[in-house]
Amino acid sequence: MSKVEEFEELRPLLFSIAYRMLGSVSEAEDAVQETWLRYDGSVTRPTSTKAFLSATVTRISIDVLRSARVRREEYVGPWFPEPLLTDPYQDPARSAELADSVSMAALLLLERLSPLERSVFVLREVFGFGFDEVATAVGRSEAACRQLQVRARRHMRAGRPRFEADREEREQLAARFFEALREGDVGGLRDLLAADVSMVGDGGGKAPQLARAVIGAENVARLLAAVFPLMARADVTFKPYEINGRPGAVFRDRDGKVLHTMVLEALGGRIQAIRSVINPDKLGHLGPVADAWAVDREVKAHQRTKQ
Repeated sequence: MSKVEEFEELRPLLFSIAYRMLGSVSEAEDAVQETWLRYDGSVTRPTSTKAFLSATVTRISIDVLRSARVRREEYVGPWFPEPLLTDPYQDPARSAELADSVSMAALLLLERLSPLERSVFVLREVFGFGFDEVATAVGRSEAACRQLQVRARRHMRAGRPRFEADREEREQLAARFFEALREGDVGGLRDLLAADVSMVGDGGGKAPQLARAVIGAENVARLLAAVFPLMARADVTFKPYEINGRPGAVFRDRDGKVLHTMVLEALGGRIQAIRSVINPDKLGHLGPVADAWAVDREVKAHQRTKQ
């Protein structure tokens, strides 16, 4: 195989590693491209192309993550990962780990880890790399990587719910939720929400967003039932999608441009969290992005008319 063919065969894996490291589609794509440039520029062929490229994309991602942490400390409002509709890397033997690790809940937990802990956890726990490969990738001894894995696993387990809804249950809840949302059915929405459900939006200061999280089934149900009919009058539509391995939807304006995404997290037969990404900088990979401020003005105009 040529260098190009070898690289293209491994591109899905490299992107999936980088996305879990960075929580950003655009930054992951840049990391993969930089990996190719380094591989193409190397004068020798590695013994294992997979090991070499995986190590390279991991090191690049660690550097990006370290600089990104400063930006995220200055980020306006809550920070969520960029929504991912399809994970390009598939491995039947590790399908459960891959699906769980790409969820927004898991990616937010990964944010709590140091860059080295995060890289070791992703390579070892998610992709099943050997400790020798992990050690080479992060530039630490195998013993040090084992300690990093123990710490990372402890942090991740401490933040996870004790049990999670299975795929079928999540999909059923989501179907009922989005039907109730279309109908503006307060009671129907309330029945699907956990008592302490939270609804949070990531606008990054670049799009209209909630001033703070909305907490509680009654509050969330009433807000959704009040706002979505007004959005519908502004010709906003939505289509259900699986986003980051969880049920969700992509909302669009009347011209079909992406307005925001919504992801539902379920537990114990109820929806526990509703997370929306509204920041236009995080939506470009899904298609042309809507002017959220213009839509917001139109929605508010309809609200005044209704009053």
